[in-house]
Amino acid sequence: MSEAKTRINKDFTNAPMCLSGRGVTRVFTAGRTRTVAVDHVDFDFHVGEFVSIVGESGSGKTTLSKMLLGLLEATEGEIQFMGKPRDISTGAKKREYWKGIQAIFQDPFSSYNVFHKIDSVLLDCINMRGGKNLPKEKKIEMMTEACSFVNLKFAELTNKYPFELSGGQMQRLMIARIFLLKPKILLADEPTSMVDACSRATILDMLLDLRDETGMTIIFITHDIGLAYYISDTVYIMEHGKFVEYGKADEVIINPQAAYTKRLISDVPKIHEAWDLSTVDLKAN
Repeated sequence: MSEAKTRINKDFTNAPMCLSGRGVTRVFTAGRTRTVAVDHVDFDFHVGEFVSIVGESGSGKTTLSKMLLGLLEATEGEIQFMGKPRDISTGAKKREYWKGIQAIFQDPFSSYNVFHKIDSVLLDCINMRGGKNLPKEKKIEMMTEACSFVNLKFAELTNKYPFELSGGQMQRLMIARIFLLKPKILLADEPTSMVDACSRATILDMLLDLRDETGMTIIFITHDIGLAYYISDTVYIMEHGKFVEYGKADEVIINPQAAYTKRLISDVPKIHEAWDLSTVDLKAN
């Protein structure tokens, strides 16, 4: 594996906005039970920015990501896409929106249709970008380039099914798919949680390369504040459906203000120090 990249914290304050929200809320109801999963959050994501949304399980980050993708409707609030109110009121408008925003999920094994070969997965991406009528040779060239970008060889993948690959290879194939689609925004929901440490670093570096290559905005959903610091320009800390702190990665993680952020940082094990288990509920398991 290549040497990990040196993280450079970029300033996107004056960059154009690609996705923003005001008062975005999601409430789930079951009978008389009312659960506020996302509670009046505001956010501004800029073109080319690498944003991490960090929180523990149940903090609301995955519910928010589904709303950003248009898979869940907001109970309250407004989301703007490329400076205009987002309109996904019909199937056609949703499909058009999805040309601009795509996702990589944490479980690569459930992200593919088991009946579709890898060739079909990649060809669908080319067709979505208007390349349906391109010559076969050109399509093969594009698929080969996309696979090469993630250190895979298309010649070794053709006529195979995704389940014949390892978890790390399947995640890299998902990034190759994004390389072909070139959306304005990529939402990566815990994309490294099911791969080993070496594959994790490789995938993170590939995401950074993808951002640098295409200029897309990447929204990284994670519970791991260490990964967020390594890869992000901007970090949002989420607790109980609210953003309790946000800002440049260096400012939030080196000089945290919120008690929850401080606890997340203190929970990261340090090799040369005794582990502090005072914040862990040992009876919970």
